[in-house]
Amino acid sequence: MGSYSAERKEAALRRMLPPENLHIPVLAKETGIPEATLYKWRKRALEQAGLSSDHEPSSSWSAADKFSVVVETASLNEHELGEYCRRKGLYAEQVSQWREKCLQANASSSAELKESRQREREAQGHIRELQRELKRKEKALAETAALLVLRKKAQAIWGESGDE
Repeated sequence: MGSYSAERKEAALRRMLPPENLHIPVLAKETGIPEATLYKWRKRALEQAGLSSDHEPSSSWSAADKFSVVVETASLNEHELGEYCRRKGLYAEQVSQWREKCLQANASSSAELKESRQREREAQGHIRELQRELKRKEKALAETAALLVLRKKAQAIWGESGDE
């Protein structure tokens, strides 16, 4: 195993990290540097940047972190976004996807809010209708109970109508 210059190491790291993300076996064939060495360099570079060495660097990002990235990159041009992504170990496409998901979340929230309000209005109308029906049935029940009481009193006073 030979010693490699810092320039050669940096060039290899630039090619194996975002945005290029060249596969290490391909890079090893192109540069003649052993795969194990390239994996070790990548792992150290990611650790120094505070990232995991997963193949999918954004897999461990929380929703809050993704939102922070979207906010931080909102005003960046393409070149600045590329630099930012290289520092964070991301793809520009990932940031674009996260931005779209944020926009969709806000759009669906307003749509869900409208739908929720509509369902609430329908439920309130249904409740009012059921309350009216309940009042009507309570009145009918009270009337029926009063008629039964009057019938029993009449029978007690005048006796059975079918006596004869």
